[in-house]
Amino acid sequence: MKTGFRLIEFARRYWARLLLALLFLLAGTAFSLVVPNIIRQAIDGIGRGDQSSLTTAAFLIIGASLARGAFGFINGFLTEAVSQRVAYDMRNTLYDKFQRLSFAFHDTAQTGQLMSRATEDVEAVRRFISMGLLGFIQTGVLFIGVAVILLVLNWQLALLTLLFLPVIAYRAVLVGVRLRKVWRHIHNMLGDVGTILEENLTGVRVVKSFAQENEESRKFSISVNLLYNEELNADRQMAFNIPFMVFLIGLPTAVILWYGGRQVIAGTLTIGELTQFMLYLGIMAMPVRRLGYVTTLFSRSISAGQRIFEVLDRESPVKEKPDAVILDNVKGEVSFENVSFKYDSSADVLKEVSFVAHPSEMIAIVGGSGSGKSTIASLIPRFYDVNSGRILIDGHDVRDLTLVSIRKNIGIVQQDIFLFSATIKENIAYGAVNASMEDIVKAATIARLHEFIQSLPDGYDTMVGERGITLSGGEQQRLAIARTLLTHPRILILDDSTSSVDGETENAIRQALSHLVQDSTIFVITHRLSLTTIATRVLVLDNGGIVEQGTPAELTALKGIYRKISDSQMANPESQENYVR
Repeated sequence: MKTGFRLIEFARRYWARLLLALLFLLAGTAFSLVVPNIIRQAIDGIGRGDQSSLTTAAFLIIGASLARGAFGFINGFLTEAVSQRVAYDMRNTLYDKFQRLSFAFHDTAQTGQLMSRATEDVEAVRRFISMGLLGFIQTGVLFIGVAVILLVLNWQLALLTLLFLPVIAYRAVLVGVRLRKVWRHIHNMLGDVGTILEENLTGVRVVKSFAQENEESRKFSISVNLLYNEELNADRQMAFNIPFMVFLIGLPTAVILWYGGRQVIAGTLTIGELTQFMLYLGIMAMPVRRLGYVTTLFSRSISAGQRIFEVLDRESPVKEKPDAVILDNVKGEVSFENVSFKYDSSADVLKEVSFVAHPSEMIAIVGGSGSGKSTIASLIPRFYDVNSGRILIDGHDVRDLTLVSIRKNIGIVQQDIFLFSATIKENIAYGAVNASMEDIVKAATIARLHEFIQSLPDGYDTMVGERGITLSGGEQQRLAIARTLLTHPRILILDDSTSSVDGETENAIRQALSHLVQDSTIFVITHRLSLTTIATRVLVLDNGGIVEQGTPAELTALKGIYRKISDSQMANPESQENYVR
């Protein structure tokens, strides 16, 4: 019920519309309740030979039906409008949460599961708000209203009817509990199907390269079959539940017909009164049937709501302080003071790392796979928080600064290049949407991409395929470099961002960086030692710590790890491509 109340909180923002919808719902319900009384008077009038009562009853029934239809339309429109607004708010809230959760969350979250929460789960909640929320109220109003009317009309017959209601209510609650678990399982499985589909479509070239189409189809078929069986299980329970509840409400109908008929024969009850009683009993059957449907909607919305709130309640380990300071007038000094870091429960990736990068200095970071190079690149813009020690920018602990101001002053070209399905111009200007065309061209020129763009038929207006698939790896990296340079960052981080460019392009980028270092503090994470030759200082990482540091010449003379890598790459130039991080 806690989840249910939290879902209603989203709808409570539109309480005025809901209240108006409820008023029209109650008005329509009231007109429904007067119809049996009109029919009773008409039937008793027939017994007395009063034809005028038939005409009056016919017009009254037509009027009541028109009023009920008009009120029903307004109620339906208002509740649907509220449900759409709730879905709108919920999707925006979820999306905003996705954006603000730290890298630690996205490292483990499955894209398909997140997409399922923002689509299938939100839609399940929307359907409940639209058809179930006020449906519960209407069911209660009809139950109470009809029960009172029946007691007033004939308390003996009413008691015979109401004896069956506890059994019906118990059945509704029992089925609701069962279905809630089933629907939660179904929503999880929908997320699994989405994950498989998303991974397969994204990696379709890998699938085809290894001729694994049949295997991927088999995996998808297994997942879909499990989903099919679980949904069939839910449908089976629903298909049995609603007719069974109709049967339960049919039992008192038979009892009333038998007992009430005997009273009619005895003369203590008129045919019109018995008919009226049976019609009210039929009205009571309507919410009973609807109760089965609403129970299903409620169960599904609760399971969906639990999955939604799992995300909304997730606390990001990277939190901004209420009194966080805006970082401005950045000089670009970056200090690591005894920094240690690990991912979740794994071993330390960085151990007591300390160094200072001064403004207008280029720091090259090299080391083997798992040495912690890319972790340093992620800690500076505070994608993660350190476990111990601290990181300073211009003397400010990054944990005391606003996240936006940190990242506005840091440009990072990451290992995994991501490009949007947009034009080349729009991709370059992603971080500076108001940049002039002149600035865009300048950034592309520095990244050695301008000539390539000019060779395209549509130039800067050329559409980039999904994730930049229409560009080569080197072209993607150069575009990502141009995108970062356009923001004019005071701190620039290149995380192995030249691994896919040829030697000539790398040389051109190296020359550009030597000019950029005058205005920025640059970190170059690379496995190509040729790129370190222009660095002010080189940090060599091994097993999470800095084992060597100095100028390229000093490290070459030291004859340590740096010299060992350098000799290997000079002896075999291809090793520059094979030496992984």
